[in-house]
Amino acid sequence: MVIAVTYENGQVFQHFGHSENFKIYESEDGKILKSEVCGTDGQGHGALAGFLHSYKVDVLICGGIGGGARNALAEMGIRLYPGVTGNADEAVESFLNGTLSYAPDTVCSHHEGEHNCGGHGHDCGGHSCKSH
Repeated sequence: MVIAVTYENGQVFQHFGHSENFKIYESEDGKILKSEVCGTDGQGHGALAGFLHSYKVDVLICGGIGGGARNALAEMGIRLYPGVTGNADEAVESFLNGTLSYAPDTVCSHHEGEHNCGGHGHDCGGHSCKSH
């Protein structure tokens, strides 16, 4: 299983669409086999779902996330665990042992009613994956 966490200074970063780094963990049988921090090269919002998909991510652990990103992740089959705070490594360990505390209804409030996908220079649904 591949697990990604929005990542900044060892902590779960609190805004998915502004994530500059993800820590990506490979796990098997409830154990972390390896992990690496991957930069997003300035990609944001809708492109990040494609970025995660290119790493074959199964699960995303994050803080806040907007509705459009939730939909993009769902379309790619990435399971979402939002509303998580604290240490990224500890969050993954908690996920693997079934004790992760998360808030499934967490949504970035600034997206509600004011996010116009056509108004910020790109088509939120039209991003393609780039190989890494």
